[in-house]
Parts: sequence; structure tokens; C-alpha cells
Amino acid sequence: MKTAIAYTRVSTAQQGKSGLGLEAQQAALVRFAEAEGFDLVQTFQEVETGKGADALNRRPQLAAALKAAKKTKSPIIVAKLDRLSRDVHFISGLMAHKTPFIVAELGADADPFMLHLYAALAEKERAMISRRTKDALAAKKAQGVALGGLRAHGAQAHEEAMERAEQLRPVLNELAGKSAREIPAVLNGRKIATPTGGVWHAATVIRVQKRLGLA
Repeated sequence: MKTAIAYTRVSTAQQGKSGLGLEAQQAALVRFAEAEGFDLVQTFQEVETGKGADALNRRPQLAAALKAAKKTKSPIIVAKLDRLSRDVHFISGLMAHKTPFIVAELGADADPFMLHLYAALAEKERAMISRRTKDALAAKKAQGVALGGLRAHGAQAHEEAMERAEQLRPVLNELAGKSAREIPAVLNGRKIATPTGGVWHAATVIRVQKRLGLA
């Protein structure tokens, strides 16, 4: 059986403490490994943002995964590309290590060119989310809504919350026919964490739907 190194990551301490994001990724990797004939000999978990081309300096577990992969001559498998990064330069830097990366969501046959392409698309999506967030804040300000402390760190936190919420848009669209009381059971059953890494409740669903303009 082929050996492989598993790597999972969440962006916030809340997500790391909840375990939901990490558990869901690990479960996805186990399913993928079983289907593709890989033996996951080691798993590295990280709680750290994936932003920035220099993110590897702040992600010791990913560095350790690279070292283990070279030692065992194994690929590193992640559940989704954004668990590595949405930064094209960062992805390019990882490719320079000559360690094969496999993204379970994309399949075992996705080559480095495809990973670069998907990373570019993800980076573009992040830029669009940031632009929509800034436009929404500007619109509220124009309407006379007091933004208060929603500046600097506060604005960044709001932008990050919007980005996390946007990642949930596809699944919330999929569940659009269900009520706010039914949706939490589905999301929690799939081990999909809330934008803050917690469990879903009806009020949480409604809040995220409003943030995305779905309610």
C-alpha cells in the first residue's frame, strides 16, 4: 500500500478547540485514502491562518509534514486546497519543495498546474469577497448606519467573517428548501462548522443567511 502524510488546518483557535473542522477534514482524508489505496502514516494538524505568501514561517506543522514526506518519500494529502492556502505565491513555493501534494476534493490525478489554477481562482474569489464586504460597509455608511469601531482590526474581522460565511454559500443554497430549524441538524450531521468553528443552531443559520443575503 502507498504511504502518505495527512495535513489538516483550521484558521482560528475557536475552530481548533471545537475540533469540528479538523475532524471533518480528517474523516475526508481517511475516506479518500481508503478509496485510493493510501496508508496515512502520519497526520499533522495546525491552527493558523493560511494568508500570506510567507505563511510557511508561521506554520510549523506544515513544515514538519514536508519533512516527514521527504523522509518517507510520500505525498502530502489535504482535504481541500484552501487548507494549504488560497495564495498563489504560497502554493508555488510549496511546489518548489518537490513534494507531491494531493487534494482529496480535486482527486488523485490533479497535477501541479491544476493546483496553481485552482489556487488562482480561489485567490480571485477571496479578492471578490473582500470587495463585496467593503462595498457593503460603504453602503451602510452612506445610509447613515453608525459603523462605530468597525475600523482597522474590526473591519478585518468583519471581512474574515464574511469570507468564512461565503464558503458556506453553496451548502446553504443546497439546503434552501429546508427551515432554519432543519438546517442545523444537516450541517452538524455533516460535521460542517459554523464560521466561528462552533455547532449550528437555528439562530446561527438565520444570522449567516442574512449575512449572505439569503434571508
